Amino acid sequence: MQTSISNDRQSEAFDYYPRLSHVNHYVNQHFSENITLHKAAQIACLEEKYFSAFFHEKTGMCFSHWLAQLRIDKAKEIIKTNNTSITETAFNVGFGNLRTFERAFKRYTGVTPQIFKRTTRPA
Repeated sequence: MQTSISNDRQSEAFDYYPRLSHVNHYVNQHFSENITLHKAAQIACLEEKYFSAFFHEKTGMCFSHWLAQLRIDKAKEIIKTNNTSITETAFNVGFGNLRTFERAFKRYTGVTPQIFKRTTRPA
């Protein structure tokens, strides 16, 4: 799970570095789409390997983990506010595979999406 120190570091990096700000803005607008490291590097106008190293150095995490965490945060919002199925939620936030979504959700929240839904929504 993410610590507040890492979140502060990410926020500062996205605010300070225009290339990361562009990527952050794009991803927040298109999170449900297939976003690859290559696409993010293009948005940042950097070579893919350099972007990957730059992103990790400035934010403290690799791009794919950051993207998964962002998608999980979006999924949590959906689960809390909408009555959609876990499968539909997974696809709505950009996961192409339910099992991958469930594993990522548990990794970043500590609980399965089903348990999260039961504990945050009235029956």
